[in-house]
Amino acid sequence: MQRTITILRGPLVRDRGFSTSSSSSQKIVVSVLFERLPVVIPKIDPVVYAYQEFAFRWRQQYRRIYPDELLDKSNARSLQRALDRRLYLLLYGNTDGSAGKSVWHFPEKVYQSEETLRKCAESALKSILGDLSHTYFVGNAPMGHMATQSTEDVPGSPSVKQFFFKSQVIATNKFNIKKCEDFVWVTKDELLEYFPEKAEFLNKMIIS
Repeated sequence: MQRTITILRGPLVRDRGFSTSSSSSQKIVVSVLFERLPVVIPKIDPVVYAYQEFAFRWRQQYRRIYPDELLDKSNARSLQRALDRRLYLLLYGNTDGSAGKSVWHFPEKVYQSEETLRKCAESALKSILGDLSHTYFVGNAPMGHMATQSTEDVPGSPSVKQFFFKSQVIATNKFNIKKCEDFVWVTKDELLEYFPEKAEFLNKMIIS
């Protein structure tokens, strides 16, 4: 399977141009890189820090022990982790190109009849969040795209162009994620581990 990787930035997007018409031999998929920006934490007063340290040690004496797997899963679902880092939303479930298998993927949608690719990206994110009142799309143009050619292993399979849009979390620390089997909020380093075959492309596209 051959991939063509392109990072779109600034004037290049306007000069390049692209068609949103799809055909039986080519499929257009629009993915959303949904990002929570780092949370700035003010420096803690020494007196407050001393109290928090004492309270933590006190609780440790009587805390309930939970399996590591449960703690890791709960932590990965929270927007209140890695507060000094950017987090990105990944979903687990079926996608149009996963042949009925559940896989980790970005919020995404196959382009059909939307007015623009940006509208398709908004629809993809809205389908899992319910509304977009706590989101902000960065620009009207995609931040990059990846082209995957059809393979001989699957006769008649269409080539795929995957366009990436960036959207950011605004004024909330919790979402009611729907239409997926599971979800996680991951840092950039963790994100690259989920998609090792796309690591080079994602590393160049995501500047953090």
